[in-house]
Amino acid sequence: MNSGYTLVERLGYPKETKLLIVNCDDLGSSNCANDAIKRCFEDNVVTSSTLMVPCPWATAGAKMSIDYDIGVHLTLNSEWDDYRWSPLTYSKTLTAAKGGFHKTVPALYELADINEVENELRAQIEQALDWGVDITHIDSHMGPLHFREDYFKLYLQLAVEFEVPMRMPNAEFQQLLGFDYRVMAQEKGVIFPDYFAFVVDGVGSRDTITNCLSELNFGVTEVYLHPVVDTEELRNMADDYEKRVDDFKFLIEDRLIETVVEKNDIKLIGYRQLRDLMRS
Repeated sequence: MNSGYTLVERLGYPKETKLLIVNCDDLGSSNCANDAIKRCFEDNVVTSSTLMVPCPWATAGAKMSIDYDIGVHLTLNSEWDDYRWSPLTYSKTLTAAKGGFHKTVPALYELADINEVENELRAQIEQALDWGVDITHIDSHMGPLHFREDYFKLYLQLAVEFEVPMRMPNAEFQQLLGFDYRVMAQEKGVIFPDYFAFVVDGVGSRDTITNCLSELNFGVTEVYLHPVVDTEELRNMADDYEKRVDDFKFLIEDRLIETVVEKNDIKLIGYRQLRDLMRS
């Protein structure tokens, strides 16, 4: 519980402080994603990333946790046609007819057994821990853990069990989704950023982040991107590769975030600070 103090105050900053988390999703999804995210960390333009444990390049991505804030990108979907990843638990209700996880969130909701969902999510976190990842937070690939109350309860339960903060949708979606997810998390003592810059199309964050930074509020805001290095493998793997490549260019070449942060006295933080506060 926050005892009446804002999150930035609990983190040790004055109340009127703008804190920004810049997260890279999909670490481990491919070698080109790992290369891009590593470059972004080295250039100090991002502050955290989340690992897709079921993907083929996850073990390589996990090694970055030695130097950087790495969480778990809890994965229940595999969205591309020709490149598939599968449940660690080999659960039948989580697996599509053509192999791999279900392609869409509606298909997951319709076909998955909630007990198998829970087992899979826990297995992904435990696998990351076995690889030596010092997990700083959790979030949800494609968002299924955010949109339905029974799935959110599992998400919240894991945050409590493993004592890690969580990505959280903005408050204005509570009425639309029909349950008070922020209140539920607060009552359990789970920490989450005040604001989240949601990208409507899922990938391609340039416009969303530009607009967010122009009107950043006091408090903790998370923005997220999916940067990749442009390769032939990527072009054959992902139908949205151009947006992912643009995320990398936005971070490394344009450096708008870096410019706005310096000009407006915004402080960059990672999820580790939120996690350490939660565990204290």
